[in-house]
Amino acid sequence: MSDIQNPVAPELENKDIPISTVDSPSVVLELIYQLKIKDVMATSVIISHKNHTMRHIQAIIMENRIKSIPVVEGQKVVGIVSIEDIVVALDKGFIDCPVEERMSRNIIALQDDMPLSFAISYLNKYNYGSFPVLNKNQELVGILSSMDVVRALLVEMNHEVQRLEKLHKETESTSSPFIEMEFNVPRYDFEVAGRASTDIKKALKQRNIDPKIIRRVAIASYELEINVVVHSLGGSIHCTIQPDKVIIIAKDTGPGIADVSLALKEGWSTATEYVRSLGFGAGMGLANTKRVSDEFTIDSAPGSGTTVHSVIYLNSTKDET
Repeated sequence: MSDIQNPVAPELENKDIPISTVDSPSVVLELIYQLKIKDVMATSVIISHKNHTMRHIQAIIMENRIKSIPVVEGQKVVGIVSIEDIVVALDKGFIDCPVEERMSRNIIALQDDMPLSFAISYLNKYNYGSFPVLNKNQELVGILSSMDVVRALLVEMNHEVQRLEKLHKETESTSSPFIEMEFNVPRYDFEVAGRASTDIKKALKQRNIDPKIIRRVAIASYELEINVVVHSLGGSIHCTIQPDKVIIIAKDTGPGIADVSLALKEGWSTATEYVRSLGFGAGMGLANTKRVSDEFTIDSAPGSGTTVHSVIYLNSTKDET
């Protein structure tokens, strides 16, 4: 872990990120939910140790124009020293005290596997310039600021514009009335979670399908994919785009659902605490899928796996809410 980090511009540190995770344009929302915090965070982090003095931290903060520094012991974050702590230390004569005596032990950190949407919510909710980022072993692996988020979104949006320009220049073949898409979905593989939904959306956009229909299909495919990742031993997502409808079939290899009616209730979930810490397992997956589907069926039993069918008609006027 380095003691040097590129400084964060002060004008960005105290401002909310001007992006909403609810009503931003669909392209921006797609990027927000596709990126993980570890894709965006800075891995070169300024750190402090408990035996440093507050004066030492003051010098580092002034030199690098940052607002806070994590205090580490090994790879574990044990505290935070902010510029406000330095001001108090100067005012009350504690500036030469060890960091351990004056650091804040109330740490708000992000997990590297969390979706970027969580980071945006945290940055907009708390008046902090940056957050330490931890891995699943609670080890410090990076730091995330609002500038990191804005920079990453600009880069990804540029890539998306280039992709769309290339797509516009190419002649897409739409002669076949059917498109078949198959996706392998491994258990607990949050790296690939969401790719099926992304590819299905792209295929529908190429056919100029109504954006409201695309959104419903995206919700159904994403929720079913995440359910396979979180609650099963692995499985697949199969999508058929027909002239009049989209059929999504999610199959997994277990452990099955003991009570389907209970599983369809909003908020009911069997997700582990680790899965919940990553922002998944809120118990809305099947309920959301049923809500946006024109036809919805589940075939499941304990030990036999689960198969979910979701059908959305391309001329449907169903309200997704």
